[in-house]
Amino acid sequence: MTSSTDWFAFEVDRAESVVEVRLIGPGKHNAMGPEFWRELPLLFAELEVDEKVRAVVLTGSGMNFSVGLDLSAMRPDFDAVLGDGSFAAPRTRFHHTLTRMQDAITAVAEFRKPVVAAVQGACLGGGLDLIAAADIRYAALDARFSIREVKVAIVADVGSLQRLPAIIGDGALRELAFTGKEIGTAQAKSIGLVNEIFPDSDAVRAAAHATAREIAANPPLVVQGIKEVLNHDRRAAVAAGLRYVAAWNAAFLPSEDLTEGLRAVAEGRPAHFTGR
Repeated sequence: MTSSTDWFAFEVDRAESVVEVRLIGPGKHNAMGPEFWRELPLLFAELEVDEKVRAVVLTGSGMNFSVGLDLSAMRPDFDAVLGDGSFAAPRTRFHHTLTRMQDAITAVAEFRKPVVAAVQGACLGGGLDLIAAADIRYAALDARFSIREVKVAIVADVGSLQRLPAIIGDGALRELAFTGKEIGTAQAKSIGLVNEIFPDSDAVRAAAHATAREIAANPPLVVQGIKEVLNHDRRAAVAAGLRYVAAWNAAFLPSEDLTEGLRAVAEGRPAHFTGR
């Protein structure tokens, strides 16, 4: 174990200079609740200063990488703007919560050392935001991906819309964001979302570790320099896009459609949106 901290949303294992960070849920297909958003930047800050760490493998426990935002656990943040959201104070609090969530994903993107994502099963919504912040993405054959937020009347707001253009291109991103549909590994590879496909979760995790070890064998300061140079040109555009969508959602998120979307998820039925 490389971490001296007991994490609630993660397990952290070390094999020499490679660290595996594993989402553990807890118990909800690695859904991203308050503990996830609080712990993620703290965990990567801890790994950042550990000079023995040269690469990170990011994966999920169980059958899925992550089904995204834990809507039930995060519901109080939505209720704050749905209840009396016409006032400045709840919108300001929501804006602060949203920027804190953005910063958590950015902590992965700005982590100085390479991050290799190993994805199995569902990688939806916030899960896709998270792997978009990784440097390399591998997928098991059963992996499936979706920018799911549109299905609950939310503009995706923690990084997919800002980071995916450089990964999959504008047209593919717009199709995924507008439809909210799921795609499998064949399409994900064809648009460049994943580098390679492997038969199952064990194989994809093994491949991610092999690549991480290969990276770790190279001079660490040079590897970190490569990542810094690659990130430099896109950093300002991503940051500006995150600021804009945070302001947009703080202003326009409250709606009857959002209430309907959240209710439909809770009731396990399709939503019926009216544009109100």
